[in-house]
Amino acid sequence: MTTETITADHAGTWTLGDLTVSRVGFGAMRLTGSAAFHHGTPSDRNRSIAVLRKAIELGVDHIDTAAFYFSSLRSANEIINSALSPYRENLVIATKVGPFRTYTGEWGTSARPDELRGHVEENLRQLGRDHLDLVYLRRMRQESISEHFGALAELREAGLVRHLGISNVSPRHLAEAQAIAPVVSVQNRYGLDHRTPESEELLRLCGEAGIAFVPFYAVAGEAGEQGATSAHDAEVLAVARAHGASPAQVRLAWTLHQGPHVLAIPGTGNPDHLAENVAAGALRLTDDELSRLDGLYRADS
Repeated sequence: MTTETITADHAGTWTLGDLTVSRVGFGAMRLTGSAAFHHGTPSDRNRSIAVLRKAIELGVDHIDTAAFYFSSLRSANEIINSALSPYRENLVIATKVGPFRTYTGEWGTSARPDELRGHVEENLRQLGRDHLDLVYLRRMRQESISEHFGALAELREAGLVRHLGISNVSPRHLAEAQAIAPVVSVQNRYGLDHRTPESEELLRLCGEAGIAFVPFYAVAGEAGEQGATSAHDAEVLAVARAHGASPAQVRLAWTLHQGPHVLAIPGTGNPDHLAENVAAGALRLTDDELSRLDGLYRADS
């Protein structure tokens, strides 16, 4: 499929609280280099800046980032600030707090509730903003998220955060958070070949409640943080050929077809891949194609 004139608005929109965004956004993790976290070759900074500016030109108005997205010599937040500040009024920047990394790149333990303000303020500093549009509590291994989410709710009341989301959670965590403050978005791993009964339940619950469901690694398969998979089932390849599209575009289109509340945040440091990802929002799969793709993988028990 041609990508030259396809912009993010072809995917439709969704509302995060009072913020309307296109359903195809941009994930910033891979701006920093060949490996997601610290090790590997640092990215070309000018190319990463160009990718972000091109995303805005293509109508992307939702960027997902985090202060812990950094590799040797590169910080996603710093690149976003350099590329896009002063920010457009309609640009929504979402970030995540909870996990902790040292300056050498090593993962530490999850932040305590009283440390989350520092995480929020670090994102504010790096992005050059006086408030954050959307902050996710990224759950690590906590059985309950009430204390952590409650701390973020206090920051929302203080005006540092506009809207709240949760990430890496189960349905019971969503219920916990909703009892404390409004949840506008849930971010979990989900994709054509990575579906679990729990993720399917969250997808349904979010749809019923009008909450955005934002899968990460939607095109990664088993590759995870390393980027888009190259292991495509024959059925995916057949659907791609039928549309003159790439397999990654088919995977993204399948994801968006799971409900109007489903958003995509594919990330890349490659301008060509960026245009392909945005164009996937215009790819309309037939009921037969969706049925065939659904049949490839069943939710893991």
